Amino acid sequence: MKFIRTEIPDVILCKPTILKDERGYFFESFKKEAFEKFMGSTINFTQDNEAKSTKGVLRGLHYQLPPFAQTKLVRVVKGKVLDIAVDIRKGSPTFGHYVAIELSEENKYQLFIPAGFAHGYVVLSDEAIFSYKVDNYYHKESERGIMYNDTTLQIDWKLPVAELLISEKDKMQPPFKKADLFEETSFK
Repeated sequence: MKFIRTEIPDVILCKPTILKDERGYFFESFKKEAFEKFMGSTINFTQDNEAKSTKGVLRGLHYQLPPFAQTKLVRVVKGKVLDIAVDIRKGSPTFGHYVAIELSEENKYQLFIPAGFAHGYVVLSDEAIFSYKVDNYYHKESERGIMYNDTTLQIDWKLPVAELLISEKDKMQPPFKKADLFEETSFK
């Protein structure tokens, strides 16, 4: 597994070593020891989640506030998505910036998204199965979001607006400038 820091250094692109032959393929999708060695810190994932969606489904931008903030390791088992991680840590040098990475069943990339980031994705293929690990459980009262089409962030979701399928809840999220974001001390 290769670990590559993105333009926001705390967001890590994980590229697996894929072993292929006439029978198919094999790869390690997560190896705690190798990941912790690269990061220089421990990670304790507590739950795995999976979502199936059709083309145009946009989920996000979601996060939880401390002390229930979640670190995520996300990947696509089937299909292709555009995955987005937005830095919402006030005081961070990359505050308000985002990383956009295509994750697919072909490239088998994963994205490590630490607490302090809003996360979302849109399905680019006919169907996608999205899988992710989290290090904290869902806590409804701590759940927050940011409007997917926020004018400050200007995220290019790679699909025309008319093709996007967005939940009513996600359509009602506040803009970035009015969202409950992470205080500077909450991510150190």
